[in-house]
Amino acid sequence: MRKWKPYYDFSDFLNNTFPFKVQKISVNAGFTCPNRDGSKGYGGCTYCNNRTFNPARGETVKSIPVQLEEGIRFFAYKYPSMKYLAYFQSYTNTYADLETLRRKYEDALAFPGVVGLIIGTRPDCMPDKLLDYLSELARKTFVLVEYGVESTSDDTLQRINRGHDYRTSAETIRRTHARGIYAGAHLILGLPDESRGQILHHADIISELPLTSLKLHQLQIVRHTAMGHEFTAHPERFRLFTPEEYTELVIDFMERLNPAIAVERFISQSPKELLIAPAWGLKNHVFRALVDKRFAERNTRQGSRSAAGCCKNAAKDTTPNEDNVTNIS
Repeated sequence: MRKWKPYYDFSDFLNNTFPFKVQKISVNAGFTCPNRDGSKGYGGCTYCNNRTFNPARGETVKSIPVQLEEGIRFFAYKYPSMKYLAYFQSYTNTYADLETLRRKYEDALAFPGVVGLIIGTRPDCMPDKLLDYLSELARKTFVLVEYGVESTSDDTLQRINRGHDYRTSAETIRRTHARGIYAGAHLILGLPDESRGQILHHADIISELPLTSLKLHQLQIVRHTAMGHEFTAHPERFRLFTPEEYTELVIDFMERLNPAIAVERFISQSPKELLIAPAWGLKNHVFRALVDKRFAERNTRQGSRSAAGCCKNAAKDTTPNEDNVTNIS
């Protein structure tokens, strides 16, 4: 019997969705970003150095089947019955013409053992024609689109050179849900000029969206970024949390989050050689243990202060609302 958790864990969502264990395998499909190539802007978001989750940037991108084979090899040896989700992670993975995208996605789905896709992208890079295609795909297999929302404050989004507003995020997530496709979001907690109250209010606003999943992480100041240069010149402009402070912030945030939204992570880890601050030195599982401990000490749970009410009622809002029966055989 699995241990009860005071929050809806993404692993529980996967366990409820698939009759077998699944593991994400990251894929770099060779995309760029409209906030780098001039379509939306240049230089990217001020906090972004893509090498924080794609250390091999600059190397020749291997084919998708080769990347999947290499990623699966370790897990297949230890867990022969494991199935896999191809995770298109690096840059904007819907930023190409439809035929190119179709070929890349279907190359991944054709690989033995792959039972679905997770696609990371921006909310301003989801045209209707692509949603039509993904909706068709979602009738046959698992599809989750993760959108980089980052903040619900337009002032913040402008400050970090994000290139879109929050309304775009909300509308795109609703459009995705309406097509019967699972939708996820990313948020960064602690972006410059956001007060603690503003950060917590993100939970209230995000809770109104038909989200399946959410990734949280602390603001990290990374080398070779505009924000890194700003931090070096003006560290007083930034409010960085200690692990203990961030733990309390996360739990306060989770109390206000719709309990039907599955939370995949609370922190992110940039490579040591790229990280300027904060240098916590904590692995994901260690921080999660701190969060679990404080949840218990505070005798609280996800959604305890949320307007969504009970999980049972809120869950109706986060299930894709077309006749979308995932084929997981």
